[in-house]
Amino acid sequence: MYRDSFDFRDEEIGLYSAEAGFGFVTEEHRRGDELLGIAELGVGFDVPYWYCNEKVTRILRDEQGCYVDSGETVQRVDAAADRLIPLCFRADVREPGNYEVELVLYGAGEICVFAGPRRLAFREIAEKEGAVTCSFLLNVCDIIPRGKSDRYERRSIDIAVVGRQVRLSAMNFRPVSCPTLYIAGDSTVTDQTAEYPYAPGTSYAGWGQMIGCYLPRGIAVSNHAHSGLTVESFREEGHYAILRDYIKPGDYLMLQFGHNDQKLMHLQARGGYRDGLAAYVEEARERGAYPIIITPLARNSWKADDGSYNDLLEKYAEACMELGHQYHVPVIDLHGRSMEFVTGKGLENAKAYFYPRDFTHTNDYGAYRMAGFIVRDYLEQVWSGAYRHLAQLMTERSDTWEGEAVLPTVPERYRDVPRPDSDIPLFAGLDRPKEPLTRAEALDMVIKAARFFPINVFNDLFEDIVGHEWYAGTVECAHQNGIILPQMLSGNRLEPEKTVTTEEFLAMVMRGYSSRKKLPKDKPCVFDAVSQLYCIPYVRAACALGVIEDSEDIREIITREHAAEICRALNI
Repeated sequence: MYRDSFDFRDEEIGLYSAEAGFGFVTEEHRRGDELLGIAELGVGFDVPYWYCNEKVTRILRDEQGCYVDSGETVQRVDAAADRLIPLCFRADVREPGNYEVELVLYGAGEICVFAGPRRLAFREIAEKEGAVTCSFLLNVCDIIPRGKSDRYERRSIDIAVVGRQVRLSAMNFRPVSCPTLYIAGDSTVTDQTAEYPYAPGTSYAGWGQMIGCYLPRGIAVSNHAHSGLTVESFREEGHYAILRDYIKPGDYLMLQFGHNDQKLMHLQARGGYRDGLAAYVEEARERGAYPIIITPLARNSWKADDGSYNDLLEKYAEACMELGHQYHVPVIDLHGRSMEFVTGKGLENAKAYFYPRDFTHTNDYGAYRMAGFIVRDYLEQVWSGAYRHLAQLMTERSDTWEGEAVLPTVPERYRDVPRPDSDIPLFAGLDRPKEPLTRAEALDMVIKAARFFPINVFNDLFEDIVGHEWYAGTVECAHQNGIILPQMLSGNRLEPEKTVTTEEFLAMVMRGYSSRKKLPKDKPCVFDAVSQLYCIPYVRAACALGVIEDSEDIREIITREHAAEICRALNI
């Protein structure tokens, strides 16, 4: 059964079922339906596992429409949280394509509407209670969900209304013919799912799911970016095939890769990476579409040795610029814009725009800002023809997302839950716990604990590090992030198989810590008399943070198990 118009003030509508073809979606019946349980096929919100026995969403109705009493619900399931429950609704459609969706809402305060797989479609702050209307374009097409290898059909309009007792009063939609902005990229671009009770500061987000809020008319967004992808794997894993099937003359294609390409030797900036981007540009033009290259988003990454910003993606941004000049296609310098923003804020203040304890992936506030940087950069350039038409469809929003300057806090239960699609390897347990730790293993442990980014080996830094060894990229990463101190070297040799003492490991791990958080004030400690001179400030910091015992012999060789315990205790 297909319906394209609903008035929630006059009609009582229940939970979604395939037979009805429409209805509200809650965590309770999503658990019993495999397809409803795939977040990317719906609205992109999901309840975390610790609420699995709770009926979190309670849908209420009055003369103004349907709503969720977030305050009452959140107090019941998590009294310490300041979070909201989304009101999620689905209506099936007959075929893929672009749809114009119109909503009538009723409420006050901040109101957000997410559509499709959690793309921000509308955001407004209503100063007083009353009716609020909005309309937006939504693209419906196939997708390969996270953790899946098969192509799934998306054939539904999915919306989520977020606000404090905001009513969904009415909804209607219709198919429209308009250009589509297709997006290809990695986890910094993708439609990230979010857990609820929802808070923007502790939700992963890619700029691709926010840019639609800057395109309120005339064009729909179809985001095919996914976590972990490179210019190569986007094609190999089937994502490009979906885009290629749907893209048509007059559409646009935005491309942003680099974060994962730099981890692979054959995808160096002016090698496989550049060639892969060039292929997408050429193929888009063959189909009558208009390619746009985006330089990779900058990380919140800083050097441990001097506290300066650590730009690991500069060569990839340069390759984008060169490619744009060669093919005469627009290049949006998100890398430059975001790096200016991060360095202007500084390490600590910039964290408010990234997911907590993550230095690559933005939260909703950060993704909203990054999408705004893309629009601003595009509008500041001069275009003609179809590229000028796209500029005319863009709106440079002057507002900021309320509360975004506040560093997000993470409830204890969230802090050590692994992110299944993260590009960053989370530190876990070790095999051979009682064996001594080697220098190469120590560096690998530190960059994982500090959530650095293993990369290509571009230079032969040390004469005893060979490019094909498993730790070559680790050593390059540790060097670029200031983890390797000069006192660790023997001439130009790193000696990767040499065992590590506790004090040497503390020097490494505290340098990693200092690139993410401020070290405690330098105060004397019980180990000053036995520490090597270069290790003293780092051993003192470890003592102040309570990660070593006063009775330890820091000159002894450290075991893999003990090093792992120190990393866990630091909780960088």
